[in-house]
Amino acid sequence: MIKLFSPYIPKGTYKAVEKVLSSGQLAQGQKVDEFEYNFSKLFKVKYPVSLNSGTSALELAYELINLKPGDEVITTPLTCVATNLPLLRRGVKIVWADILDDTLCINPLNVKAKLTERTAAVVQVHLGGVGADVGKLHIPVVSDACQALGVCNGDYNCYSFQAIKHITTGDGGMLVVNNELDYKKAKLLRWFGVNREREIENNYESYRTRMMCFDIEYPGTKRHMNDIGAAMGIEGLKHYQTTLAYRKKLFDIYKKRLKDICDIKLIDGKTNVYWLATVLVYRRDDFARMLFDAGVECNVVQVRNDQYKIFGGINAGLPVLDRIQDKYVSLPIGMHVLEEDVEYICDKIEEGW
Repeated sequence: MIKLFSPYIPKGTYKAVEKVLSSGQLAQGQKVDEFEYNFSKLFKVKYPVSLNSGTSALELAYELINLKPGDEVITTPLTCVATNLPLLRRGVKIVWADILDDTLCINPLNVKAKLTERTAAVVQVHLGGVGADVGKLHIPVVSDACQALGVCNGDYNCYSFQAIKHITTGDGGMLVVNNELDYKKAKLLRWFGVNREREIENNYESYRTRMMCFDIEYPGTKRHMNDIGAAMGIEGLKHYQTTLAYRKKLFDIYKKRLKDICDIKLIDGKTNVYWLATVLVYRRDDFARMLFDAGVECNVVQVRNDQYKIFGGINAGLPVLDRIQDKYVSLPIGMHVLEEDVEYICDKIEEGW
């Protein structure tokens, strides 16, 4: 079976993790700082804050914006539920926007049509690695880039290093903000509101001559990254460009082979980092069954959120999403997939379903 997903762990990762395990420093330490520094250099960003998951990055972004019950947030239903569940927990009113039929990302014109004086933020999702772009707005734009490592075009950019992403830290995330105030606050909020730099300066002594050496201003939580994950991330970043180039090579094979086949369309965009190879097909179930019988795993990676009971359980009346909801499905792509695998998949698709 050609799998849809499989983790990619570069060889150097094993030695890097072993070194951390034997160091006695497993929690957040110098490796986390090194990972953040390398991330900022590779992607040319100034304020990265590492976390224990991409979901935590989204939660922290919403917290920094200070979303409150009654605020309206415009978002897309075609995404992982991790994008929208934190909004629900904050008690905001979710306003669903439709998608573009060529990228499946949020439609900027539909977003602008739904802006009101109560709109506190807009969330755009770079679905499957394809870039979304609602443009600059007078309110914060959160970019869920958990499927699009390296794409950075929001006021708050959220990344994931979960097991099957471009690079993995086992699980982990990164929030990139665009100003020093949010940066400093984010670092406090990720670890109980404690200033870790000040802790280090004072040799982790909570009291010095019976006086407090730091105070807590914000009710933070525990969502920082540890040195084990950071060591994996450091190795992963070394391979990012190679990984991206290989994924593009596979994607380009799909693009070339599928372009002239009726009843199938490969989703692409001006910006694409190729986390998914998603197609729109007619008779999707027959298509998926044909590939499964041929030893190829394919699946619907994201289910529209508005259909879940917790979000209301009914379609939000979005014409484009309504039209394509029974047509999209994703094909295998990644470092575990060979070029000849993609050629084989395309051969089977050409035979029909």
